[in-house]
Amino acid sequence: MQTMPAHAAHHEDSEIETLEEFDAVVSARGTLAGFRVQAVDLTDRTRELLTTDTAGAVFLGCPMREEAAAKVRAAGTLVFPPVPDLPFDPYRGHVYTPGELFASLDKGYEQTPDALAYAWFQQTKADGDIYASMLRSVHDDSVSDALDELLRGTRVVGVMGGHAMARGTETYEGAARLGRALARAGFTVATGGGPGAMEAANLGAYAAPYDDAMLQDACQLLGKAPSFTPSITEWARSAFEVRERWPKGNHSVGIPTWFYGHEPPNAFASHIAKYFANATREDGLLARSNAGVVFLPGAAGTVQEVFDNATPNYYESRGEPTPMVLVDRVHWTERLPVWPLLQSLARNRSMEPRIALVDRVEEAPEALVRLAQASVG
Repeated sequence: MQTMPAHAAHHEDSEIETLEEFDAVVSARGTLAGFRVQAVDLTDRTRELLTTDTAGAVFLGCPMREEAAAKVRAAGTLVFPPVPDLPFDPYRGHVYTPGELFASLDKGYEQTPDALAYAWFQQTKADGDIYASMLRSVHDDSVSDALDELLRGTRVVGVMGGHAMARGTETYEGAARLGRALARAGFTVATGGGPGAMEAANLGAYAAPYDDAMLQDACQLLGKAPSFTPSITEWARSAFEVRERWPKGNHSVGIPTWFYGHEPPNAFASHIAKYFANATREDGLLARSNAGVVFLPGAAGTVQEVFDNATPNYYESRGEPTPMVLVDRVHWTERLPVWPLLQSLARNRSMEPRIALVDRVEEAPEALVRLAQASVG
């Protein structure tokens, strides 16, 4: 039975995710022993593969010539070959970009990799095929690994809110101002990556380097396609129009899911970690929001997220409780009275000084900072 080399077992620096990294390792170390090579096209690196030690290495979805594949297999290397005719790469080494998911948008959204992956999911999710479910699981694990690498050392604030918030409304612009304020305060904004409040917060983070006029103009331009229905194509095109007009936007993260594939990802998150499994996505988004979560008005999905976040804070299962800020007093005390229950749960526990209810989005960044100081205190 093949054993995992001890030196490679738990080190992200043993992962090779680009051709440049592959060349650098071969050049500097002269060996690939124990490395994990992830979704790198090696068809033009046959000579290197034939002449370099690959003992204990693992190749995940790396195209290579048959001669090279035969040699590395003979050396005891594990080779997981690329999967033909899939609209996604299950072994991918990086999260997605908007340009990648929306490639071919000029031919209509239905032709994009995002839409094709959703169509594949629709065809396979209920057929009980272990092969398809394994591919989904491998993909989602690869995305989680890439997301962890991306966010290492950053202060992440999650912004939760409903998909129904329309462009061109005051609430949409308010959510955008929130995302902008958080980004300017040095936080990495993370959302569920979809339309509505999620898009607004990602847009705000994107707009952080620009002035007020830019955000107003962008919101006005987007308002021409207020929703992703009836046309995802027009909705997405207007977002790319904003990106082209103001190309130097700030980064943020979107974490959407093909489980709700009728909702497209938004194009303002510079990094998109899209999952097939919604439970993995939900828990991953909240777990990575290490600097707190802001909850904008939403319906059942947002209520679920409040308590998905409150539970580990209550039990301290992820360590110290993280700040939770609910925005819109009337919404969270009268329409959906979540706040009284959250207060009751928190009473006399370490999470009590880390929850806050504010009236307006403008108050949320200051509340986050105040609650974080309470955490330290």
